[in-house]
Amino acid sequence: MIEYWHNPRCSKSRAGLALLEDNGATVEVRRYLEDAPSTDELRAVLSQLGVPAIEIMRTGEKRFKELGLTKTTSDDELIGAMAENPILIERPLAIAEDKVAIGRPPENLLSLL
Repeated sequence: MIEYWHNPRCSKSRAGLALLEDNGATVEVRRYLEDAPSTDELRAVLSQLGVPAIEIMRTGEKRFKELGLTKTTSDDELIGAMAENPILIERPLAIAEDKVAIGRPPENLLSLL
């Protein structure tokens, strides 16, 4: 089972979902904009990826600038901002047991299969 943080308005997110399904994956779609992940969930994803919070953020998003965030903002503050403003989370993101992949490009998701 793969939990897939999906934004159906995003072409990359749609392409990643299709790629997983076409390769036989069982996918549970989570519309993360409506069902935002908690700070604990975000910390778990970051731990599994082994990257700082800025690596899963959409830094070009208008909201990033509106909140006064920068690439040097602390992980705690960035994680809190993503939990409160899920539009800031890079998409798509897929979680399979002990592995996580960011679907940019969508082919990165194949590492979960």
